Amino acid sequence: MEKEQQSFIIFNASKRELFGTNNGYKSMQKKLRAQWKIQSIKEELSAERLKGVKLWVTAGPREKFTASELEVLKHYLDGGGNMLVMLGEGGEMKYDTNINFLLEEFGIMVNNDAVVRNVYYKYFHPKEALVSNGVLNREVSRAAGKVVAGVIEDETVGNNAQALTFVYPYGATLSVMKPAVAVLSTGSVCFPLNRPVLAFYHGKESGKLAVLGSCHMFSDQYIDKEENGKIMDVVLQWLMSENIQLNQIDAEDPEIADYTMLPDTGSLSEQLRVCLQEGDENPRDFTSLFDMSLFNLSTGTKTTSLQSCGKSLDFTELPPPMLDLFDLDETFSSEKVRLAQLTNKCTDDDLEFYVRKCGEILGVTPKLDKEQRDAKHILEHIFFQVVEFKKLNQEHDIDPEARFTPL
Repeated sequence: MEKEQQSFIIFNASKRELFGTNNGYKSMQKKLRAQWKIQSIKEELSAERLKGVKLWVTAGPREKFTASELEVLKHYLDGGGNMLVMLGEGGEMKYDTNINFLLEEFGIMVNNDAVVRNVYYKYFHPKEALVSNGVLNREVSRAAGKVVAGVIEDETVGNNAQALTFVYPYGATLSVMKPAVAVLSTGSVCFPLNRPVLAFYHGKESGKLAVLGSCHMFSDQYIDKEENGKIMDVVLQWLMSENIQLNQIDAEDPEIADYTMLPDTGSLSEQLRVCLQEGDENPRDFTSLFDMSLFNLSTGTKTTSLQSCGKSLDFTELPPPMLDLFDLDETFSSEKVRLAQLTNKCTDDDLEFYVRKCGEILGVTPKLDKEQRDAKHILEHIFFQVVEFKKLNQEHDIDPEARFTPL
């Protein structure tokens, strides 16, 4: 019974993980199923559920673990269990989880950042970072079958960082401290430079812990890209067996750089400032900086000019230009408003003027001849139009019942 329990691998699904056995990790599940039994649990973690489990995997948890669950995982690892924890860009802040609370006890922390490649090659998206010199421990290359003569076999020669090439998509960097060991980095082309992305922890009397900053790296979309599949095989082999022993020289002094924060270029682009060149200090009297000679008008030669002309000239200002008076209200008002304004202005004595103005407002005047634009012809034209209108609509004005009323 104990032997049967040791053959289980559990994929956690209780924290809305981004990937699972039936969602994005089918290739990994297919590889593991040949030798192990796979289970996916959505219930709360407990010591009873993890009893005898060989490997516990979480890929992109998006909810927080309870304090009791974190304590269960710690006891599980201390008791000889193995764990594979994967997150993504933005770290805990973006995924809204608290897995670092557990990882920090073993010297590993997922940072709230993102890895980008600053030079385009093969992959269009900058966050699909192609790393060609990110191997920090030569044992990883040897286990992946990338043996380079004189580098892997000879302990006196340094690690060959270019032995493996992998795609690191939408991932974050790690902060690694002893007793944990960094085994893969971002290399020298991706930002942040030479920072850990995969770390191992193996206590003397405890299980093994592997932390990867990108849960996308082992997903079905990227597992066949470059040599990601070989790296996954190395990670699973290290977790599930004792065949891989990390090189102690590389583990003690990995080739990683200090963590340098980059400015948020997106925020800076929205806060542009004018670049001012450094100059001399301003004088106390700032008005001395203005050159008023450009706008001077001198009349010093006026007398000489008058004498040469022999007559007196009167330099008077030109009158302002004549502007036509334009009634905006009258122009832009509607017909009803203009008719109402005209009605308020006129009296009974202005009947002729009132009719002619109404004809202009209603557009009747332009339709008449110049000799027939008086009030009489305007009213005649309007009445004629009303009669024509009544003829067209007479059927609608008759009561339908009245048509058949007997005499």
